This record gives sequence, structure tokens and C-alpha cells, in this order.
Amino acid sequence: MDKTADTTKLARLQELAALLPREIRGQPHALPRIISAVQRGELGLTKPARPRGSFLLLGPTGVGKTETVVVLTAHIFGSGQLFRFDMSEFQNQEALGLLLGARLGETGYLGALRERASEGSLLFDEAEKAHPRVLDIMLQLLDAARITVATGQTLDFSGFYIWLTSNIGSAELMSLQHSNDATLERHVLTRAQQTLRPEIFARVNEKLVFHRLSYEHQLEIAEKFLSREIEFLKARGHELKLDKTVLPFLVRKGFHPKLGARPMRDAVEKLVGDAVSECLLQGRPACGALTFDESRDCLIVL
Repeated sequence: MDKTADTTKLARLQELAALLPREIRGQPHALPRIISAVQRGELGLTKPARPRGSFLLLGPTGVGKTETVVVLTAHIFGSGQLFRFDMSEFQNQEALGLLLGARLGETGYLGALRERASEGSLLFDEAEKAHPRVLDIMLQLLDAARITVATGQTLDFSGFYIWLTSNIGSAELMSLQHSNDATLERHVLTRAQQTLRPEIFARVNEKLVFHRLSYEHQLEIAEKFLSREIEFLKARGHELKLDKTVLPFLVRKGFHPKLGARPMRDAVEKLVGDAVSECLLQGRPACGALTFDESRDCLIVL
């Protein structure tokens, strides 16, 4: 690696400590461990013939597990280096052929992506839903970072990070409202250890439980998406100022008990966009105070 590339990599690694907490809210206990593991992986401090790092991210839906992988991978590797597999689509033995090739001469999904990239992130969502034979592939990736596809070729995945996400224990996590975070983490990790194959659980470097989002964190997430939307509209000539009623309304509309903050981005874009559209359709500029209209249960521009 030349000196310029090395300096760029160092800068990106140093930026992670500020970037991830800005993008992923409410998980200050988990992010430093992720950052530390990725920094070691990028600085060549992990063992050869192993993935650069492996992670099991547990917790409810919509609290930032997948978003963490998306943000981190894009920052370290650039776009197009995250390869995502929904394990609910790999619940039968035939799915093995999709990954490795069903017939002699085929490389499958994993072979195709390895032809495109030598580094990045492999994300296996809802890992516990995969067929046992598919779990064998995960085990090989976690252990030796090598798999053999239907062509007979053995592929090296040591340049990748392996991410497993799971909602194991999430139902109980959401119902144990009065337990402290340490108790909840122990409960979820115990459930994960009981559900996942022991050899898979043991080979993952970092096992992290993402917490439920407090109301304050919901407000922070709504504010993040709202600020981006306001900047987007400003670039198109629509100057909006906010009052204190906007964020609570967006949290009420954009946060779901079962989906977490996942609907928030779409809710912000729709609700703010509707308020701006109404102005423009009335033939007046969409500039002024953005506020919540209680009588209509919507946002309006005054």
C-alpha cells in the first residue's frame, strides 16, 4: 500500500469514533467494541486465514443493527462492498445451491460476489433461520474464511467482515420493561447461545446486544432525518424553520413498537414533503415555520 492510501485508511479509521455515534443513536455500549474490532482488522492485527472480524448483533428490529453495518462498510470500503443475505430465504437445503452453485461449473452467489470483490462485509440477516447446511457455510467462513464452490474452486474470504444479525430474544426484551440493561443483555445472550449452534456462537468475535430505543433517542433519530430533509428542501429553494411541536409528532408517526425507528426516514420525508406540497399546490412559496396542526394531525407551513 502506498503512503497516500495508508494515510487515507488511517484517517477513515480515526473518523469512526465520531461517525458511528452520529449515525447510530442509543447504542453507546456496543459501538466502541465494533469500532475497536474493525480498527484491528484494518490495521492487519487479526490472525491470517480468518475473517477480518466477526460479529453477532442481537436486539429488537429497528434499533440500528443493520444500519451500523451499512454505515461502517460504506465508510471503510466505499459503496458496493456490502453483500447482504436474508437467511429467511435460505431455510431449505436447496438454498445451498444458491450460495455455492447447484451444478458442476456454477459458483453460486458467494462465488459471484468473490469475483467482484476481495474485501467488504458479508451480512447474514436473521441468521438463526438458515437451514443447517447453510449454517455449515457460515461456520466455514467464521472459522477459516474459505469455502469451496461447485466448480471445485476454494475461495478466500479473509478480506471480509462477517456480520450475523438476529432478533433472538427480542420479544422477551421488549416485554421486560423494568429490567436494567445488564440483565437484558445477559438474557438475550443466553437465548442466543441456546438457539444458535454452539460452534457458530463460539467462533464469533463480538457478540453485542443492541438496546431498546428510549424516547430521547427516538427524538434524536427523528431530528437526524429531519435535518437532512430540511437541507434537501433548502437546496431546492424551500426555507423552513421548525418549532418544538414537529419532532414529537414525527416520533409518534415514525416510531413503531415492533419495527423500532425503521419507518422513521420514510415518515419524515412523507410528512414534511406533504406540508411543502400543500404550499406549492396553493401557489405560495414553501417558506416559513413548519409546525404541527393538531386539528388535522399533520404538518403545515405557516
